[in-house]
Amino acid sequence: MRFTEKTVVVTGAASGIGRAAALAFAAEGAKVYAADIDEAGLAQTAASSNGNVICQRCDVTRVEDIKALMDRAAAETGGIDAVFNNAGAGGDRAPIDEIEPEGWDRTMDLLLRSVAFGIRYAVPHMIGRPGAAIVNTSSVAAVGPGYSPTAYAVAKAGVLHLTKVAAADLARHQIRVNAVQPGFINTNIFTSSLEMPEALAAQAKGAIAAMSQQAQPVARGGQPDDIAQAVLYLASDAAGFVNGTSLIVDGGITIGPRHSWDPNMPGLFDALQQMADAGKTA
Repeated sequence: MRFTEKTVVVTGAASGIGRAAALAFAAEGAKVYAADIDEAGLAQTAASSNGNVICQRCDVTRVEDIKALMDRAAAETGGIDAVFNNAGAGGDRAPIDEIEPEGWDRTMDLLLRSVAFGIRYAVPHMIGRPGAAIVNTSSVAAVGPGYSPTAYAVAKAGVLHLTKVAAADLARHQIRVNAVQPGFINTNIFTSSLEMPEALAAQAKGAIAAMSQQAQPVARGGQPDDIAQAVLYLASDAAGFVNGTSLIVDGGITIGPRHSWDPNMPGLFDALQQMADAGKTA
């Protein structure tokens, strides 16, 4: 019960990683303020909890909504101990030579600006709270191309740098700031960004789940609770000496090219060796 009598705010809590984190915080004693634009999903999160989840509609692209969320949590409990800035979606999928300014700005507002102002409006309510901590959702997409659309990747890289500079800014208040970088996690972020019909989305999610078992060295699909447990660690006193950094939770997908860990996909030197061996027996 690492969060008994603690107040925690989680955005994007109606599904996926946010829901898993909200439920995990609540299970460990926290009073959780769960925020999302999906009010039906929030209600399902609350119904699945132990009763310690309070729902609030919040569009994180609206700074007034973020401020109202943080102000409410503090007013009703006396302050905020931990914030998980998690809300997001896939963003604009266009490549850099095709994306329009509106799509770029919309993606940055949702994935980067929202994190900045989640921090901005939470901090006044976190000063003086022992062990206060902020965790931001970045992504393995922040480490290089090929994991996501361009705008999403740039925004998530921005979250990593924001995490560092925020940790420096807030050191004077003894508030830690860290990030988590999920890999291929089985959530609805992929299908929701494509606006598929519900029946087709269900099929696509099944296909994604099957593919994800083979996408990284850990031979299973990543689950929302894999990320939630990392978030709880970063927000807890157990991570009291961890600050201004990120935790990659990706099943090993970023450790190197596929041939470095998949014996069924030979790399360049393996191919050359096979050619040499074939030449010897010819």
